[in-house]
Amino acid sequence: MKIQPLPPLNSLLAFEAAARHLSFTLAAKELNVTQGAISRQVRLLEDYLGKTLFQRTTRTINLTPAGVQYHETVRDCLQHLARATGEVRQWRGDQQVTVATSTAMASLWLLPRVAEFQSLHEDIDLRIIAHDHVKDFSRLESDLALYYCSTPPKGMDVTPLFSEEIFLVCSPAYLAKHPQLASLDGLSSCTWLWLEDSQRDWIGWPEWFARVGHPPLIPKHRININSYSMLIQSAVAGQGVALAWNNLVDAPLASGALVRPNDTMLQTDAKFCLLEAVDGRGPRHSVRLFRDWLMTQLSVAD
Repeated sequence: MKIQPLPPLNSLLAFEAAARHLSFTLAAKELNVTQGAISRQVRLLEDYLGKTLFQRTTRTINLTPAGVQYHETVRDCLQHLARATGEVRQWRGDQQVTVATSTAMASLWLLPRVAEFQSLHEDIDLRIIAHDHVKDFSRLESDLALYYCSTPPKGMDVTPLFSEEIFLVCSPAYLAKHPQLASLDGLSSCTWLWLEDSQRDWIGWPEWFARVGHPPLIPKHRININSYSMLIQSAVAGQGVALAWNNLVDAPLASGALVRPNDTMLQTDAKFCLLEAVDGRGPRHSVRLFRDWLMTQLSVAD
């Protein structure tokens, strides 16, 4: 059967990302292009189809009924294409383990440890994919996923690994210059390292103060950073005080590069979880090996 003419692939990719995020800005960030490029590609697609796919307002976009229907089809087709491409490329099949996690977890916890797994299992290739702001975990093209979850995702086997604990950290040199950090009230005279997160997946300073039962404070200075791993590097460099998540800062705390200036800590209901797609066939042998190794790493960390 002859294939009918198709829209440009770039337009489909731009539309799928914009529809998934409901944001041209986040779609542009994901695809490493400008917001204007996303807007132009979506317009080209709408002109090609003769249909309006988004309802646009000054600050928001929403899918039209036609956009909702078309996005479901485009998303599924792109996923099938990605899967087929991976099979043709022959990425070692059963001997590959694909792990999805956040950028922070990948850079601060997982990547520093994977050399040990590879030394134990030289015949297994690892593929680590960083995805932030995941809305549908079942859509992740991975064998395993590591994420904080406030509620168990549907369609996934969920193994809680550890609770979410959030506390203050800074460098020893910064604490020496700001001994007032021993009390939360002393924070108002310090520089705060502030994580910018448009999706609000992370607990920020105002919410942290409220949930530990302390009146809100205003910092003397603040440095805004949109990457958690960069924020921790800034704290290590002595540029200010940061909110830290347990297990993500184990290494700098153990080495003394970071210290906790006081004992105040927030423990939330969220859990850091190992997620596996429900599959009646069960995980492959290589996936089981990685899973078992991962659990031993967490036991050592505890």
